[in-house]
Amino acid sequence: QVQLVESGGGLVQAGGSLRLSCAASGSGLSIRVMRWYRQSPGKQRELVATIISGGTTNYADSVKGRFTISRDNVKNTMYLQMNSLKPEDTAVYYCRMTLPDDHWGQGIQVTVSS
Repeated sequence: QVQLVESGGGLVQAGGSLRLSCAASGSGLSIRVMRWYRQSPGKQRELVATIISGGTTNYADSVKGRFTISRDNVKNTMYLQMNSLKPEDTAVYYCRMTLPDDHWGQGIQVTVSS
């Protein structure tokens, strides 16, 4: 059973940075697609960033130029570097990996104070 463990969330002031990590347990995994989502209270979960096995990335317009998604295929880990954070980035962030079956992380809180 593959499990995803997220880390790196917390409280930061506006303009600051955080780096989220999502590590998948297991060896010899072939992870096709890695994604980060976020959900704020009262809002639907939204897709923030995607990276596929070849390295192609895609971002939501709201985070382009500020967030960077990356992956380490040896460590089965993906990252989300978040710079120039804004209060509206406050949310629970979730990672999702498609192996092809889908696995989700438990979610991690990111709070940006103004």
